[in-house]
Amino acid sequence: MARSEARLLVPALTFIALVVAAVASLGTPLITSVATSFHVSLGSAQWTLTVALLSGAVATPVLGRLGAGPHRRATILATLTVVVAGSALTVLPLPLPLPLPFAWLLAGRAAQGVGLGLTALMMGVARDHLPEERSAAVIAQISVVSIIGAGVGYPLAALLAELGGVRAAYGLGLVVTAAALLTAWRSMPEAPEGRSAHVDVAGAVVLAAALLLVLFLAGERNLWSRHLAVAAGLAVVAVVLLRVWAVIELRSTTPLVDVRAVRHPAVAGANLAMFVGGIGMYLLLTLITRYAQTPHGAGYDFGLTTFVAGLVLIPFSVLGFVAGKLTPRVRTRIADPLLLASSAVVVGGGFALFAAARSDLAELFAAMGVLGVGGFSAAMPGVILAVTPKSETSSAMSFNYVVRSVGYSLGSAIGGLILAAGTGPGHLFPDDSAYTTAALVGIGAMAITTLTSLALARRRLSETNP
Repeated sequence: MARSEARLLVPALTFIALVVAAVASLGTPLITSVATSFHVSLGSAQWTLTVALLSGAVATPVLGRLGAGPHRRATILATLTVVVAGSALTVLPLPLPLPLPFAWLLAGRAAQGVGLGLTALMMGVARDHLPEERSAAVIAQISVVSIIGAGVGYPLAALLAELGGVRAAYGLGLVVTAAALLTAWRSMPEAPEGRSAHVDVAGAVVLAAALLLVLFLAGERNLWSRHLAVAAGLAVVAVVLLRVWAVIELRSTTPLVDVRAVRHPAVAGANLAMFVGGIGMYLLLTLITRYAQTPHGAGYDFGLTTFVAGLVLIPFSVLGFVAGKLTPRVRTRIADPLLLASSAVVVGGGFALFAAARSDLAELFAAMGVLGVGGFSAAMPGVILAVTPKSETSSAMSFNYVVRSVGYSLGSAIGGLILAAGTGPGHLFPDDSAYTTAALVGIGAMAITTLTSLALARRRLSETNP
């Protein structure tokens, strides 16, 4: 690829990853507005966020395999077309007096969530078409951008919702996804020759069913509190399906995900670290935003509007982007597993800060900034890609994204369960101490992540110096 084309490719990859992450996160600040506009319960409105995460987790491994084949450009364009169509469903029909039914909004959000699977494909394009050193930096940047997209989309969507209603906020999604489609059409190169395009349909169906159950159970906290036996039974079914999927993949000549590669100690350890660390990261993110929006009268309230609460995410987004830019330079001096461990320690420090000091808004900004500085996601790809062939980049990173998505969902669910347990009878909001308990759980999660990463570092050292 020519140098001028490479210069255009990097911002295109970053922009597309940012857009799909930001659009998928649009449901977070709009839950209350959706409930009011469509006359549905808050629980039903919550599905505008959940359904996007579900469709993204299900689509990611399939797109990852398609992206590893010769039709990667067509896959990217087709996926963005689906995302644009979904964005249109969330907004249209503007001229008519009656909005589309709530079910159509959910369908649109599900289509938008499919775009989350493009993050791994962007990484695959970078690794195939950029020099090795440059591609490592860009992949780290894409990983970070896919996280901070929520920090970008949250305050913008909240502001537009306050000014023009929920349709205006979703209109932002339509504009930027159309721009992303145009960008991809003009900049995405064809995949290298000699790649397989076969998709393991049976494996995709079984994995989709398992992920649907896992993320449904993570999002439905009331099911665990009111129907424990049903929830436990569904959890067992999900585990069985995942086991069946693994067997199918091991027997397939063209697996959806190369399970043998995933079982490599470095890859397995990195995915475990991402899973537990993802629980911790999303737990802190949701704790701080929920704490900031606690209305007056709770005893520890800030009473911030949705838009102002969204601004709390700015330090996370800005410092996370800076950390992502610096990570490739740090990697030249520190091994990837040690960098991963260091990032986990920093995120743990964010939990400690939130646990000890959160009476002032500046302290919440500081904790969010520490979470961004952790740069956890920027450190992750290097550990996996060090032992992954170029042809399997999209597949390997898509599996890591699925692991991350499940971790995020569980982090949100765990936070909700802890805060619910800390809410006294007759009270609408949890006691302040419940947030401290949740922060301590987060510290434990990051400690496990740190130890896992250090074990990876020791293994790499022993392989290097037998």
